[in-house]
Amino acid sequence: MTDGSSEHQDSRFGSRGARTAQADGRQADERGDDGQSHADGHLGGTDAQGRPEHLRDDQVEQSLDRVVGQGRPRLHRTWVELLTTGTVGGMEVAFGVVALLAVEHATGSELLAGLAFSVGFIALLLGHAELFTEGFLVPVAVVAAKQASWWQLGRFWIGTLVGNLVGGWFFAWLIMLAFPALHEPAIRLGGHYATAGLTSQNFALAVLAGAAITLLTRMRTGTEDDMAKVVASVAVAFLIAGLGMFHSVLDSLLIFSGIHAGASFGYGQWAVWFAWTLLGNLLGGVGLTTLLRLIRSRNRLQEWRSVSETT
Repeated sequence: MTDGSSEHQDSRFGSRGARTAQADGRQADERGDDGQSHADGHLGGTDAQGRPEHLRDDQVEQSLDRVVGQGRPRLHRTWVELLTTGTVGGMEVAFGVVALLAVEHATGSELLAGLAFSVGFIALLLGHAELFTEGFLVPVAVVAAKQASWWQLGRFWIGTLVGNLVGGWFFAWLIMLAFPALHEPAIRLGGHYATAGLTSQNFALAVLAGAAITLLTRMRTGTEDDMAKVVASVAVAFLIAGLGMFHSVLDSLLIFSGIHAGASFGYGQWAVWFAWTLLGNLLGGVGLTTLLRLIRSRNRLQEWRSVSETT
């Protein structure tokens, strides 16, 4: 890169800071943080008005810088890394499912069971695993900033989703084997989703679940306080599981548990429900929450694209 182009980038965006953010993301991936490390949220240099980046008054744009810097390495993983990270995520979130079943069985309260399910979200957070629907905001922002391709995004989604379902299916079988007393609630709750009709109400529940899980990602990337991230995890778990929203991965584990427990519904019904719910999750997470965030930060995204085109 010539000196002239370097000065151009420093005045508009801070190329040194961009490279720093990308390096932080690569280091996070090497440490196994899965994009959750405390990467620098500021991109150095000056902004379009000549202000030092650390004095920027727009926290939304600062958050976008962190999202892109932290999320870039997630889209550059190998197939093996994607599948194993997704499988671990499915296994870890299954602990939230067993907590939900146990509390619902003991109390009969879906609201308390929803709070108990937060064990799964906290395990994902602290274990640095990957849940498919958590890949709506950060990876899409990375692609929008031209730090990765659409093919890499699709590969990321496929690998993570397949891993989640495989790991979740296996742990659902293990849970039913270990806790026979939970067969009845597993069949009942799993059947609630597997036999749900393709109605506008159920689709709306799927859209809300996608928006809620993406909001959780936004809250986690908006703070470096681990306690705040845990509180956000509990709150969103309550909304999704406690209020019975339709989540493609989480509720699939309930359906798998019911099938393992000997329910009358099967994988065919699950597949129909899953396709319908997945579409709603994508609409809520990507089409609404993520898209609006990117529109809000469109000027900053253009600056990221400019850096990509000149490097």
